Amino acid sequence: MKTYKFLFSSRWLGYFAMALVFALACVALGNWQMNRRNAVVENIHKIQQNYAGTIVDYADAAANFDALDPAKEWTQVRLKGTYQTEDQRVVRNRPLNGGPGYEVLVPLTLENGDTVIIDRGWLPIGNREAGHPDVVPQPQEGVVEVVARLKPAEPTLNRGAPEGQLASIDLNEYAGQLDYPIKTGSYGQLASETPAAANNPVPFPAPSIDEGSHLSYSLQWIAFGILAFVGFAYAARMQRRNDDFDAMEAEESGIPVEELHGRGSAFHPRRHTKVRKPGAKPTAEEAEDALLDAQGF
Repeated sequence: MKTYKFLFSSRWLGYFAMALVFALACVALGNWQMNRRNAVVENIHKIQQNYAGTIVDYADAAANFDALDPAKEWTQVRLKGTYQTEDQRVVRNRPLNGGPGYEVLVPLTLENGDTVIIDRGWLPIGNREAGHPDVVPQPQEGVVEVVARLKPAEPTLNRGAPEGQLASIDLNEYAGQLDYPIKTGSYGQLASETPAAANNPVPFPAPSIDEGSHLSYSLQWIAFGILAFVGFAYAARMQRRNDDFDAMEAEESGIPVEELHGRGSAFHPRRHTKVRKPGAKPTAEEAEDALLDAQGF
């Protein structure tokens, strides 16, 4: 009986190398999906902790308006001051729930003299003038108390915007358009105002806490990597079985095993049939089979 020595042949070593490379690629893709999941889970934890967490006073969160600590994103901050409505800006290309629109930014000057930017909400695209909302609701005049959630400033986009609008929430660009300093490390996404204006932009929905399918994708890639070795082992077992058939036929027929070797396939082993010696008289069963074949049965 044959053994698995054929696994050390160049052909089978090549098969093993291909299975190994495929398995390593699957593991790498599985790790990539797992890392993506870990990042999503970390962000979900931050949202759950901060979005509806304790409201902190501006004095305790002021540093985050200069440079936002990523762990503090979505933290609710209480601010008291006056809106500078004459310096409000509309941010372009801001979809919400699948619809195109804008967001409204207004500077809020606090009682201590600092000015932060508040994103008061979303507006749909207008019907009166292309590229502009129909109406921009104005905040309440005078001193207001605002609760806003910390959000990081956005990067500069290589595209322009009409006067009174911004291409993104780029606070440095916004600051360059004003004649007084503002905080540029982060802005506040409006949660509530007291007193509230009669009309307000559409409030923002809560951020998603769905972690997606990254875990299942990761497990699938790992399973594919394991299946590569399962397939290799199955092919080796079929090859060993074919080699055993070759040895049995060679022993019964007297034909050298080298002439029989290779008649089968590693995945489709041939059925074992007895091989007659050269010149041997056919048996009655073989003669009957030949007659039936000749008659088309």
